[in-house]
Amino acid sequence: MLKTINVVAAIICDDINNKTKAFATRRGYGEYKGWWEFPGGKIESGETPQEALVREIREELTAKIVVGDLIKTIEYDYPSFHLSMDCFWAEVESGELELKEAEAARWLAKDELDDVDWLPADELLIDMIKEGMD
Repeated sequence: MLKTINVVAAIICDDINNKTKAFATRRGYGEYKGWWEFPGGKIESGETPQEALVREIREELTAKIVVGDLIKTIEYDYPSFHLSMDCFWAEVESGELELKEAEAARWLAKDELDDVDWLPADELLIDMIKEGMD
C-alpha cells in the first residue's frame, strides 16, 4: 500500500468574495520541477489544516493569508505515494507574495487556468476553481 501524505493547498485569489484571479506557482525543485501547482505543504503534527496553510504560505511566500472555505479534498495516487490534499480558498491579509522556493508565479484569470502545465493532483481542481470564480 502506498504511504499517504497529507498536505494543504491555498487557492489564493485577488478577493475572496469576488474571485477573478488565482495565484499559481511553478516548482523550482524535485521530480516535478517546472510543473505548476497551488502553494501549500505538509500538515505537521498538532496543526489544523488551516494553521498548516497559514504557516506554509508564510514560509514559502512571506505573506500572511486568511483561509476561507474548503473547496475539496483531492485524493490522488502518485507513483510512490498517495496524496490527500485539502484545498482552500484564501486571500492575502498582509505582506507581499515573494517567491522563496518556486521558480515562477502567475496570477491566472478564469480563462487562463488551462494555460499552464498543472501537477496531476492540482489539475483535478481546475474545473471547481473555475466554477468558484467570477
